Amino acid sequence: MTYLDHDIQKDIVAELEWEPSLRNDDIAVGVREGVITLGGFVDSFADKSMAERVAGRVKGVRAVANELEVKLPAGSKRADTDIARAVLGALEWNVTVPHEKIRVKVEDGWVTLEGEVPWHSQRAAAERAVRYLTGVRGVFNLITIKVQATPRDVKKRIKDALHRGVEVDAEHITVEVEGNKAVLSGTVRSFAEMKDVKRAARNAPGITEVVNLLGITSAYAAV
Repeated sequence: MTYLDHDIQKDIVAELEWEPSLRNDDIAVGVREGVITLGGFVDSFADKSMAERVAGRVKGVRAVANELEVKLPAGSKRADTDIARAVLGALEWNVTVPHEKIRVKVEDGWVTLEGEVPWHSQRAAAERAVRYLTGVRGVFNLITIKVQATPRDVKKRIKDALHRGVEVDAEHITVEVEGNKAVLSGTVRSFAEMKDVKRAARNAPGITEVVNLLGITSAYAAV
């Protein structure tokens, strides 16, 4: 099935309107050959992330360029010092984040996270812990993954994880492991499925880099 840009745009606009947590009055949606560009303004970094997720789950979307700007309402503005304290507290209270390994810097509402952690899931959890805080305009996640030995069976572990995923059709995906790098090829049904596959590979033990060679096809039923 071929998805026309006009239809994709209409569906994304409808999805944005359907999302109750998102005020989409100032969001513009552009589509060209399945590549989505989100422009305009939102009230928070959380809204920016939500808009990207909403657009990415629409059928026919091949990629999303998120150019939304965060324009904080007057009541949401906070001093950088207050934001920094809130960030440190959020990291400390999150049991999945090794907060003692993470350094924080805040400038004009933009949060920079630095440090080194053993797992990609910890890096992602650190960003999730702070992106929803009041006053945050954006997050620069510069946390690196500590290189560790890659288990011999990591390829099988990734494939097993893909087969367990409800939203992933693992039969059309090939996984190769080269040292600490996982190479993904084959086809997926949607941009959202592609993100799920990449996430599964990143979460594998010893993997510090994922090369994405996946293509999106409409040759079989879309999500």
